[in-house]
Amino acid sequence: MNKNELIEAMAAKTGSTKADASRAVVALTEIIADALKKGDSVSLIGFGTFEVRSRGARTGRNPKTGEELKIAASKIPAFKPGAALKATVNDGR
Repeated sequence: MNKNELIEAMAAKTGSTKADASRAVVALTEIIADALKKGDSVSLIGFGTFEVRSRGARTGRNPKTGEELKIAASKIPAFKPGAALKATVNDGR
């Protein structure tokens, strides 16, 4: 499902217009991104938690030349699914 399909599904599920659903999807993603940028996590009970994880510096290799290079430490966004979401996905087999 891509963003447009998500917007259409949200509009159909809520009985709102596509424009309203689009604004809601954009607002939700911006709010989550802003919270992660500040270092906060976003927990949606039953769905999961969006959080920032730290990745340490490490040594890598250039696949073309084989030359070693230093990869800087970084922060990455991550999602940890909640128990209810896991159950929903697994019961759908």
